[in-house]
Amino acid sequence: MDYKQLKIKNILVAGHAGSGKTSLTEALLYINKATERLGRTDDGNTVSDFDAEEIKRRCSLSSAIAPYNYKESKVNIIDVPGLFDFEFGMYEGIQACETVLLTVSAKDGLEVGTKKAYKLAEKNGKNTMIYVSKIDVENADFYKVFEELKTEFGPKICPVVVPVAKGDETVYIDLISFKAYVYKNGVAEEVVMPATGHRLDGLVTSINEAVAETDEELFEKYFSGEQFTKAEILKGIQKGVKEGTITPVLCGSSVKLEALDLLCETIDSLVPSPQDTEGTALALGSTDVVLPFNENSQVAALVFKTVADPFVGKMSFVKVLSGNLKADSNVVNTTTGENEKMGKLLFIRGKKQIDAEYIKAGDIGAVTKLASAKTGDILCDPQNEYKYPKFEFPQPTMEMCIKPKKKGDEAKISAALQRIMEEDCTISYRQDAETAQQLIKGLGEQHLDVVLAKMKGKFGVEAELSTPRVAYRETIRKTVKAEGKHKKQSGGHGQYGHVIIEFSPTESEELVFEEKVFGGSVPKNYFPAVEKGLQNAIKYGVLAGYPVVGLKATLLDGSYHPVDSSEMAFKMAATLAYKSGLKEASPVLLEPFGTLKAVVPAVNAGDVMGEVNKRRGRVIGMDPAEDGMQAVLAECPMSEMANFTTYIRSLTAGSGYFTFEFVRYEQLPSNLEGKVIEDAKNFIVAKYDEE
Repeated sequence: MDYKQLKIKNILVAGHAGSGKTSLTEALLYINKATERLGRTDDGNTVSDFDAEEIKRRCSLSSAIAPYNYKESKVNIIDVPGLFDFEFGMYEGIQACETVLLTVSAKDGLEVGTKKAYKLAEKNGKNTMIYVSKIDVENADFYKVFEELKTEFGPKICPVVVPVAKGDETVYIDLISFKAYVYKNGVAEEVVMPATGHRLDGLVTSINEAVAETDEELFEKYFSGEQFTKAEILKGIQKGVKEGTITPVLCGSSVKLEALDLLCETIDSLVPSPQDTEGTALALGSTDVVLPFNENSQVAALVFKTVADPFVGKMSFVKVLSGNLKADSNVVNTTTGENEKMGKLLFIRGKKQIDAEYIKAGDIGAVTKLASAKTGDILCDPQNEYKYPKFEFPQPTMEMCIKPKKKGDEAKISAALQRIMEEDCTISYRQDAETAQQLIKGLGEQHLDVVLAKMKGKFGVEAELSTPRVAYRETIRKTVKAEGKHKKQSGGHGQYGHVIIEFSPTESEELVFEEKVFGGSVPKNYFPAVEKGLQNAIKYGVLAGYPVVGLKATLLDGSYHPVDSSEMAFKMAATLAYKSGLKEASPVLLEPFGTLKAVVPAVNAGDVMGEVNKRRGRVIGMDPAEDGMQAVLAECPMSEMANFTTYIRSLTAGSGYFTFEFVRYEQLPSNLEGKVIEDAKNFIVAKYDEE
């Protein structure tokens, strides 16, 4: 059919890892002849898992676009990862869809990943459907899963296609048309409705109650005892899906291609297209507006995904919100204010690229070589300065030190990570001047491991990860007086500087310098030199070489030579006084503490509090959080938190999360000082050896 006439349906396929998202996507493409063969995840030959790392790991690591045509519609499937370390793909993909199709394994039941995807869909105002997969596997139990769905999501759960076991076959019942089907090699064959007893009556009641809630007339008809027609059921579910009051539930087998035709028909008849929505919420200046869907209006497009490949080049995935995007479209990037020159326009199916004359309103495509465009940018007609509300992505919590395996590749690491961060907004990178380390932050161990693999495979940089050094501080606990004398004579003018300084503790983070010199024993013009010498000295403490804080230095006395004294000599004298004085002033190490907010299921709150105590932290309190969760508030030493991401993920099966921010420094327990001092010495030796 002519592309101009096609309706567009944008559907995000999400769910827990292993629930069958990619297999479902593959099956939908195959039965609609968008591909010539049915790929398998285990074989590494699916359309949406085409990256080398995805093939190697046999799982999705990023979102992939996979369109197919059905009747008068073009359906854009956005297959996203289920692993929590790669949930960025779900967050970027949800911006481009109207409907979220959630997969639930009939064997494993409702899991955390699906619950999180459902909540994200609701938060973003997306319609929802549920596909119960793997009906054909051993120990599959659709009705147990259905009860879990009802319990978790309430009365909006509406059965549309349900299975009934009949000997070695599975009969699928379409509750809208009230017809039954079995499948032979993926081909449907209508059969006589099997006897199901009261179970089917209950399901019919569920669907009728859901439909009755969508319309006042249908509500009155239902309670008067009249039966709904198929058209009324369709209309009611259609309206309920659009308004978010109904979540249709279907089932099938992606491997055996069973009941997928019923899913395709349901998508075609029930899922709203972009023109069925009110439009897209944007900002125009300081005003919030809704940009209505209009094929004949001025062009506006959202960049929802970016791919930065050293061989293919930069590719920006866009959803056209209004008008038609063409190669000669005059558009401005409203984030940068710069005009964007269009590269090639493409339709994408996995790794396959198809040249496009234009991308129509509501559709998804890609544009090559956009100079400044990043994920979250709006490209639109210069007359309209639309901006998209800020993308909210999961915050990275696992920070590691990244180091090149080959000496001298530090700059290459930085360059490669800058490109990778264009693709993945949940990766952050910084260079810590204090610890002299390059630090990378991500969502978990697997996430960072894949970043290393990409750096090697795409950018030719090999690197390794290690636990970051902690930025300790040093301070003193008692007041002392110290003398520093720098005297050197080597013919001609010599060097002479002599100071007596009192060092004492103070609350200030910065060095507090005072002078109480009487009688001109140290001329005033040398006071700045003494202070400068101390400012340089406090960069390195006397215990482990960490910066010194909380130090007050009072210049009391000294002496000078009218010929040999100089600013340099008094700087040196101040440094000598500092080194001798601080050793006698009961120096101690300070460690950084942070505030922890761990949001976990109530049943796990006690475990988290126990873990905080094990990590030398202090529990401050607890607050109720959304969805029955509990927020545990605590203060913990940063040195104990390196693997806390893994701990929370394991404890809560992925449902928990946390934030952790630096708050202040506290004294390190004396029994731990020895190890920190030894580690600091080893670091200095290792750094010296490298240089």
